[in-house]
Amino acid sequence: MDAKVYVENLLCSLEQNNKGEKEFLDAATEVLTSIVPVLEKDKRYIEEGVLERLVEPERVIMFRVPWIDDNGNVRVNRGYRVQFNSAIGPYKGGLRFHPSVNLSIIKFLGFEQIFKNSLTSLPIGGGKGGSNFDPKGKSDREIMRFCQSFMTELYRHIGENVDVPAGDIGVGGREIGYMYGQYKRIRDSFDGVLTGKGLSYGGSLARTEATGYGLVYLVDEMLRDNGKDFKDKTVVISGSGNVAIYATEKVQALGGKVVALSDSSGYIYDKDGINLDVVKEIKEVKRGRIKEYLNYKKDAVYTEGCKGIWSIKCDIALPCATQNEVDAKSAKLLVSNGVFALGEGANMPLTLEAQKVLLDNNVLFAPAKAANAGGVLTSALEMSQNSQRLSWTFEEVDKKLKELMVNIYYNAKNAAKEYGYEGNLVVGANIAGFLKVADAMLAQGIV
Repeated sequence: MDAKVYVENLLCSLEQNNKGEKEFLDAATEVLTSIVPVLEKDKRYIEEGVLERLVEPERVIMFRVPWIDDNGNVRVNRGYRVQFNSAIGPYKGGLRFHPSVNLSIIKFLGFEQIFKNSLTSLPIGGGKGGSNFDPKGKSDREIMRFCQSFMTELYRHIGENVDVPAGDIGVGGREIGYMYGQYKRIRDSFDGVLTGKGLSYGGSLARTEATGYGLVYLVDEMLRDNGKDFKDKTVVISGSGNVAIYATEKVQALGGKVVALSDSSGYIYDKDGINLDVVKEIKEVKRGRIKEYLNYKKDAVYTEGCKGIWSIKCDIALPCATQNEVDAKSAKLLVSNGVFALGEGANMPLTLEAQKVLLDNNVLFAPAKAANAGGVLTSALEMSQNSQRLSWTFEEVDKKLKELMVNIYYNAKNAAKEYGYEGNLVVGANIAGFLKVADAMLAQGIV
């Protein structure tokens, strides 16, 4: 069968079987259409049904999470864990606590995680999980009770050699700590079943910084490979969580000027460059809103709503907030304002249409499954430290992170070139990630 027709038929079938799951279908479409050259070169992937198996999760777990708020009211949320593919290692992927969480988003994130984890070159499979619980506005005790209830079900499905969750949006060190305590209490076992743990109980140095640093390491390599760098460049970054904060820190260390950050309410613009100490105080200490930046810097500008951040003139854009935050209209604004490079710090923050706008205009583009891999990469390094009962220095972890992110860039670049898509890191990352997983699936039989 013609590979292109085969993929089109598979996508039609996938749409029929996953109605309304737009995020998942978009992610599958991006990957499957970009690996057509691989399927044309080696028909075994078609003949052995690798793609049919690849797009179907090995296991989908949904469960209720009852908990009691501070007023004594019973509350109920929905929990998820999608264990998508374990061909190259135990399932690995974060837990997201956010009102937007649904099955489509968790499947999209889990599917992306397969290829992202494969690109790291480390032995970890793809999975994702979370809940529609919103930590914002909740007391520490409410969050603790929710996390304990969530883990009371999740513990049955995870293990250090089975599935090792980490954090994601809404799940930081506090939430990981509460969940790990409950897991240890139930299982009576002190093992590396969660990553992103506190340093006093098995966590890794540099894990907090990893996704943001990793993003900048890869984008910096992409820039240098094309005769550019961050020095004296204007940078717009969306978000103000871990990824955005530590991407900002590393950009500033490389001589770039970050002029904007955002949260779910709106964004700030500081023409003089963001004062990162202020942002850390607001977000990491006070857990406040980004508009509080104006209390420290009177001449900064705050704007309600998030879309407008992409109208700010910049050389480099790093979307680090959430999926689908940059649509085609925003991408066109970026291009018209002179952006020459974009790296995805969040999980698939550009729509497929926005990606096309950038690629059509020769903007250097680092896709999420490559550029965003620093977090899971360092989580895997945390797993290694836990297995060895060792703790590496910050410098050791950071050095490994940088080396592996640079390797990811060249793996994606070389795969794109080999299959006739030179310069297209979207296709290159998909192909490089796919080949390792697909070959492992072939070797293990039809399972």
